Amino acid sequence: MKDNIIDMRNIVKSFYIGTPNQLDILKDIDITIKEGEFVSIVGASGSGKSTLMNIIGALDRPTSGTYILNGTNVGEKTDNGLSEVRNKKIGFVFQTYNLIPRSSALKNVELPMLYYGMNRHERRERAEKLLELVGMEDRMKHLPNELSGGQKQRVAIARALANEPSIILADEPTGALDSSTGRLVMDLFHKVHEVEGKTIVFITHNYELAEETERIITLKDGKIVSEEYNDKYVKKFPDGEKICL
Repeated sequence: MKDNIIDMRNIVKSFYIGTPNQLDILKDIDITIKEGEFVSIVGASGSGKSTLMNIIGALDRPTSGTYILNGTNVGEKTDNGLSEVRNKKIGFVFQTYNLIPRSSALKNVELPMLYYGMNRHERRERAEKLLELVGMEDRMKHLPNELSGGQKQRVAIARALANEPSIILADEPTGALDSSTGRLVMDLFHKVHEVEGKTIVFITHNYELAEETERIITLKDGKIVSEEYNDKYVKKFPDGEKICL
């Protein structure tokens, strides 16, 4: 049996909007995700999924509750410790790509490894292999403004894999793309999950995309209203060979 990689218990996130008023965004959230799972967190705007994503990604702290990430109690970390968790354990893919405009695709993918302390030769070699993995080997030297939306997102996925994170956390990664390009990007997530064996937490408002994942967690008004394994889940790369990076 695979180990739990995310274990959240009684997570609450509240904002104070003037004494004694309190706005509860997340209410007693319990989530367990095992190593290698592809899980979607789905909900309408205002359901609390972005707030939950920020806590999963160690970008924000809960008001109360316990969050264990890959054996580490995130709540006990200092701000510098949270930064280290983000850099080493989590690969982020955002709807808006968040690429550095004046850096090439190759340099964007190298950046997390620079912060990690990897030497120049190793950074470049791994960045090249990652860009090959996502089908961007012929665009390595291009700047973000020379790439299409789908190409930018593929670079962002390569960057997310740079430090061999425990989790890929994807926030509406197809939201800014047309349907055909979104389909290509979604297939790439399946490849990263099935061929590379990565744990993926996929945040979306799109229930059709959520139905492509192994397990669906539905949020409404800051609460989990359903959590179910997906009988419709089908592997896209059932015979994919492991790609050595």
